[in-house]
Amino acid sequence: MLCPYCQHPDSRVLESRSAEAGSSIRRRRECLNCQRRFTTYERIEFVPITILKRDGASESFDRSKLLRGMVRACEKTGVSQTQLEAIIDEIEAQLQVRDRHQVTSVEIGEMVLQYLQDINEVAYVRFASVYRQFRGVKDFAEALNHFDNK
Repeated sequence: MLCPYCQHPDSRVLESRSAEAGSSIRRRRECLNCQRRFTTYERIEFVPITILKRDGASESFDRSKLLRGMVRACEKTGVSQTQLEAIIDEIEAQLQVRDRHQVTSVEIGEMVLQYLQDINEVAYVRFASVYRQFRGVKDFAEALNHFDNK
């Protein structure tokens, strides 16, 4: 890390702490040459996640697109946007630690359903109806039976 004042390459870390809601580390440093203090931020670099869609197309993981679908499923259910964003945070964290960074839309949908089943039955069925492409009442009945067998 170069000192911003004298461009000397060596400094010592005086203090480190989490910043930006845990997405970076703030370090207070002191230049070993000029003894001036400065602050640096180290940001966590996320590996891009690619979603393989049912039609064979691929696209980058888009939090906002997933959130929109979940918000629609959760309308008038009492599930808050904060809860939904926390679910997406969890899903994204699970995807980041995988060995492969290509995931199918089916896998994402199943992950969402696992969380929604514990939060709200109506939201679960609504999301499942779109994600699993329900064709009729039989499909809804099967989804509801899922809760009876729990």
